[in-house]
Amino acid sequence: MKATDRLRTARTLLWGRYAASSVAAGLISQATFTVSFALGALPWAATVLAFVAGAIPNYFMNRYWAWKQTNRVRPARELLPYFTINVATAVAASLVTTGADAWLQTRIDSEVWQVVLVSAAFIGTYGVMFVLKFFLFDRFVFTASVVGRSPATRSRS
Repeated sequence: MKATDRLRTARTLLWGRYAASSVAAGLISQATFTVSFALGALPWAATVLAFVAGAIPNYFMNRYWAWKQTNRVRPARELLPYFTINVATAVAASLVTTGADAWLQTRIDSEVWQVVLVSAAFIGTYGVMFVLKFFLFDRFVFTASVVGRSPATRSRS
């Protein structure tokens, strides 16, 4: 197998593991958001709960399974950027869901449809951030891993 084929295979496997861990964390977050919002939490509060519920297991799935990190956790180099990226995503989701909720309040009478549509806005925000987060995690968070990186793309950190 050529080096480029090995690199492509390694990157594809990394992407697949990242996608699987993101789906698992997304399901946890979505369920938390939908249930808390349906029970009367404000959109921003439901987003915060969903963020906490999904971000913590997602970190461990990404670190140990997707990027195969076995080195010591480096709080300033790994945890801080990871949570900064995820907090930015949560803030974006909070703004989107709050805006969607306010807009839907005057247009749809059905609470069920309001929950469905605001929940869709929540998951849509995370869907948009999915690709961006992969790039940011790969380049700035889990940089000790060299899985599937050529010498030219390895981080020097």
